[in-house]
Amino acid sequence: MKIVEVADSQTRKEFLMFPVRLYKEDKNWIRPLDKDIEGIFDPEVNKFFRHGEAIRWLLKDDNNNTIGRVAAFVNNKTAKATDYITGGMGFFECINIQEAAFMLFDTCKKWLEEKGMEAMDGPINFGERLNWWGLLVDGFVEPNYGMPYHFPYYRSLFEAYGWKTYFEQYTYHRPVDAPLPELYAEKADRINRDPKYRFERIKKKHLEKYAEDFRIIYNKAWVKHTGVRETSKALALAQMKKMEPVMDEDLVWFAYYDNEPVAFFIMIPEVNQIFKHVNGKLDLLGKLKFLYYKYTGACKKMFGVVFGVVPEFQGKGLEGAIVMAAAKVIQPSGRYTDFEMNWIGSFNPKMMKICESVGSKVLKTHITYRYIFDPTKEFRPAPIIE
Repeated sequence: MKIVEVADSQTRKEFLMFPVRLYKEDKNWIRPLDKDIEGIFDPEVNKFFRHGEAIRWLLKDDNNNTIGRVAAFVNNKTAKATDYITGGMGFFECINIQEAAFMLFDTCKKWLEEKGMEAMDGPINFGERLNWWGLLVDGFVEPNYGMPYHFPYYRSLFEAYGWKTYFEQYTYHRPVDAPLPELYAEKADRINRDPKYRFERIKKKHLEKYAEDFRIIYNKAWVKHTGVRETSKALALAQMKKMEPVMDEDLVWFAYYDNEPVAFFIMIPEVNQIFKHVNGKLDLLGKLKFLYYKYTGACKKMFGVVFGVVPEFQGKGLEGAIVMAAAKVIQPSGRYTDFEMNWIGSFNPKMMKICESVGSKVLKTHITYRYIFDPTKEFRPAPIIE
């Protein structure tokens, strides 16, 4: 076996095509968009190259057939955010041979050690936690857009090497038409009696205004999470604009208190239900297919991108009130049948409790692993958010 760095058009194409062959018999795997994967490794596209670097490799057998792939990266803004100076490993795909997997892991470890890292997390993304984060270990059904799907045997490959669970990631599901608990209605009524509270759906024509509201709430509610940095005005607006082509105004909600933004509940149509028909290509034909399936109602699933409440308003019933406000609009429309929430880490029991309180159940579990290079050093899982 030999390691080959991805360094030209041929190896870049092979990095994309190897999973297509690997998963060809798995009906649940959905091919990611080629441009999404390539964009992660393009310094012109991925802003994380401003404060980091990434590298990719293929693993070849003795007959020059690809049998694995992997990437490693360093994000200098978050590398020192936890117990150890930590790099990342991701986009791992491999045949079910332990020696092959270990060779890929060793390659990442060696490169990261040369960059001054003491540990590596994986499989993760060279980008935001929203996408391509964690190893799927339970719930082998169709993946949501931007989330990885893996074979069940990957878990044994990781754990045999010595990776340890840094945190688990839970994707919650509920039927859209299932009634919400009465307690939610009671909390919503209590909140609604205070005239200082109001709820509103997003309006695309005022996207810049809502992007700023999102930024304010996000920075108050999320920066205490390990490895999460404040988002800027430019990044918040870019994220909103990225969602705009698939955005349904009925699915994006904000809460205000005395005209100050205090909570958001952002959902989008789960576009993998459409992208699974384009075979990774968003060229002219792919775009025509996308429009066809979008407007013929192929997407029946909503995806909860992010839910946030500023700390001083948590635990007051606002979580239930914003969900009720959205449900009163969404449920009668009948356009969606299923709802899945973006993953919630085991380090965030408060958010897990919110999901469970509305009758949601865990459908998928991913794991973010950590591997410490010095085996004598203590391993500690991600700290719980109080």
